[in-house]
Amino acid sequence: MITAAPPLADDAAHALMRSVRAGGLAPLRLGGRTLLPVVQGGMGVGVSAHRLAGSVAALGAMGTISSVDLRRHHPDLMARAPQLRPGEAGTQAVKLAIDEANLLALEREIRAARTLSGGRGLLAVNVMRAVGEYAPSVRRALECGIDAVVVGAGLPLDLPELAQDHPDALLVPILSDARGVQLLVRKWERKKRLPDAIVIEHPRLAGGHLGAAKIADLADPRYDFENVIPQSLAFLRSAGIDRQIPLIAAGGIRSHADIARLQALGAAAVQLGTPFAVTLECDAHAEFKRVLAQARDEDMVEFTSVAGLPARAVATPWLKNYLKAEPKLQSVAHAKPRCTEAFDCLAQCGLRDGTVGWGQFCIDKQLGAALRGDVKKGLFFRGVGALPFGEQIRSVRELMQCLLTAAVPAAA
Repeated sequence: MITAAPPLADDAAHALMRSVRAGGLAPLRLGGRTLLPVVQGGMGVGVSAHRLAGSVAALGAMGTISSVDLRRHHPDLMARAPQLRPGEAGTQAVKLAIDEANLLALEREIRAARTLSGGRGLLAVNVMRAVGEYAPSVRRALECGIDAVVVGAGLPLDLPELAQDHPDALLVPILSDARGVQLLVRKWERKKRLPDAIVIEHPRLAGGHLGAAKIADLADPRYDFENVIPQSLAFLRSAGIDRQIPLIAAGGIRSHADIARLQALGAAAVQLGTPFAVTLECDAHAEFKRVLAQARDEDMVEFTSVAGLPARAVATPWLKNYLKAEPKLQSVAHAKPRCTEAFDCLAQCGLRDGTVGWGQFCIDKQLGAALRGDVKKGLFFRGVGALPFGEQIRSVRELMQCLLTAAVPAAA
């Protein structure tokens, strides 16, 4: 149920929208609404849950819940599945229990975010195409009335079928080059549905799993915004699509000047992850925020994740030790009948499937450690670029003010 909007939050949302035009930017038109041109990206495990997404939406923007392993925010749901001993393979019953707990957690987080947003902005759920429970997560989010479904980490060619009973829900794929945009739009056209927006994520600048086939491809100029945005817009015009599909640029965006530059290229809005991860409202532990806020570009490393995708993260003690041991771990990689860590979270997993060249660790386990602020064991994804407030942890409202006006609010 949507609660009445608190007057102070309404005032803040209206003030920020006035700042958009005063700062020479254009608002984002999406889903019949006029929104702030700043989208909060989905960050798992549990980093962007109801508190962050709901707070962003309350200000008149699009907030995003990451669907991956949300049970970690709900002790009663964590207790539903038996805890495995190290090296013990999970049974099918354990996997099913964990999967259902995560779907229940997703329901709770959507409801809580809706209450917090007060009916303003839009609420999205980000679901990775690479996770095993991709389809059930999409369906459950739609059943809960989520405004938008955002899908990355793979081409969501089947998303129109999954959402066929929910024609009003917004469908937003994440892609990285014009060729991917062309392929997906043509496939979706045959299904009589078009994307409501497309996130264009630059793999050289973003954090987490990156939209390139291998690390060597990250610097390929086809991913540069100056190329992919005009090329994608030219394709959409040539395809005769009679309504605009907004392009949302993502990766390394840190300032008002970045937003103005990208809108001049033709982007309708931008998506940010790391700057929102270091806000007061972020759902992760305070130590998680400190690690990201203090990290510099030289503190980050690129490596191949367990899903076979390039990834970018802070070089924490765990990651440094893992990368030292990786050649040996890959040399003895072998397929296992079941996941030996917790549950089969990925459709394809280097550790479980024994894929040589892919990561040989449990990504859910390491991201879960990061969520609770465990620097020694956690994997901390981070995008490129200095943060708007340096090492300070500030509010979502202050971050929006800084991005939309180029003025840095005084610290409270």
